[in-house]
Amino acid sequence: MSVAETIHQKLTAALKPSRLEIVDDSARHAGHSGAGHGAAAGESHFKITVVSQAFDGKSRIERHMLVNEALADELRGPVHMLQIKAITPAEEWQ
Repeated sequence: MSVAETIHQKLTAALKPSRLEIVDDSARHAGHSGAGHGAAAGESHFKITVVSQAFDGKSRIERHMLVNEALADELRGPVHMLQIKAITPAEEWQ
């Protein structure tokens, strides 16, 4: 399973999002620290948008903590950078 697929699976299970977008931005970071080399190259830098009712009433930091908790293994391993946009369904249309 790819890192992106793992991210999708874990965030879906943890946050039940109404929308989840995952963009592998690794190619833009090739050669940078943490980008990996050879077989480890790629799937290290991601941008995600998570729309979930689970974020209702939570601060931006609390929302990011929920995402980070769900992806703890990936953040210790292959994922070097994770850009997070975490919003509620009501905020999606503002």
